Amino acid sequence: MVDFSRARTLLAEFKGNRYLHGMGVMPRLGGAVARLGMKAVLVCDQFPGSAPFLATIRRALAEAQVDLVGEVPGAAPNAPREDLARITAALAAMRPRVLVGFGGGSTLDAVKAANVLAVLGGQIESYFGTGLVTEALAAKGVQLLPMVAIQTAASSGAHLTKYSNITDLRSGQKKLIVDEAIVPVQPVFDYEVTLGAPAALTVDGTLDGMAHVLEVLYGARGTSYYGRMVDVAGAALELILAYLPQVMADLGDREGREALGLATDLGGYAIMLGGTNGAHLTSFSLVDILTHGRACAIMNPYYTVFFAPAIEPQLRLVGRALAAGGHAPADIASRRGRALGVAVAEAMIAFQRRIGAPTTLGEVPGFTSAHVERALTAAKNPQLRMKLENMPVRLTPEMVDEYMGPVLEAARTGDLDLIKNVAEK
Repeated sequence: MVDFSRARTLLAEFKGNRYLHGMGVMPRLGGAVARLGMKAVLVCDQFPGSAPFLATIRRALAEAQVDLVGEVPGAAPNAPREDLARITAALAAMRPRVLVGFGGGSTLDAVKAANVLAVLGGQIESYFGTGLVTEALAAKGVQLLPMVAIQTAASSGAHLTKYSNITDLRSGQKKLIVDEAIVPVQPVFDYEVTLGAPAALTVDGTLDGMAHVLEVLYGARGTSYYGRMVDVAGAALELILAYLPQVMADLGDREGREALGLATDLGGYAIMLGGTNGAHLTSFSLVDILTHGRACAIMNPYYTVFFAPAIEPQLRLVGRALAAGGHAPADIASRRGRALGVAVAEAMIAFQRRIGAPTTLGEVPGFTSAHVERALTAAKNPQLRMKLENMPVRLTPEMVDEYMGPVLEAARTGDLDLIKNVAEK
């Protein structure tokens, strides 16, 4: 099948020897934690199959003589503010010297944000946006606690990145901290943890990683990191398109699980090179009806058509990857402009149908016009402006209704013809 060495080399260039990952690496955790602090709190998810891994973590810490002063339950999906408050209070009471998070993206995001609040105080609203944590740390002359982030799902790349997504469940809106200060000091991912992941979680997580790669690639042309992003995207897409259908056919496929772990880790690399844009921005307003990965996956084909005239080289790369995986016609990359975008979008939609993922908002239970209004309103929020700025076709808040509105309507119905490109007047 696919040679994994390309992905491993890219991850080594990204994190050097600071990243502990691979099959069966969890017993090596203790020394990594001890180098950062000898008094730890473990914030952990518990799920079917997690008990042996949690036992390995506790044993590794004990063997390294790290004092585990407490364990705190992790966060619910989308890291609700209520869970953030609970974890923050626990950290304040236990006063650890190092934080150990064991969980998926939601729990790791909540630990990142709880670290900010435990050290800096205040309200989480004050830190949504870019670089505000770093500014506050400098102003107070303090540092965050070192964090060991142990990933359990091939998905968000939260163990590798500068992002923390926190959700207000009452309004149904997710917001984002973007800051180098919250990057975990020690990332860990034992891909064996994912062997017990159910099909739905496997699809959700992999589609999230795929969205990271696609969206950063779309916005990367003309940047200093474009060449590297081409390498990252090529390796990640090759793994996902080859192995996700294989893993769906056999959830215990070790080779496939390692492939998806490597691919979504490359998605984490991608969002440290550049930022996500349209699909992620819209997904933040769909948290009450869709998992994050599925929301991004639904939206990306429609944004692909919207961006198409501005991203032909990127779309040829994506088209060739889809064709190599057997998901698109062999000549797909010969098309140009919007026609190329439509062909790539149709192939992406076909791939998503093959793995059982939804492809339109209209087929999602609970979707209403209120979600469209929420998404359009959120796109104009200054706290989320980095998503508009990351788009390969830049939108101002004043352009959101005219151009993003048709993208959302196309995503509702599946009608790509509804999408209006900015060049068209």
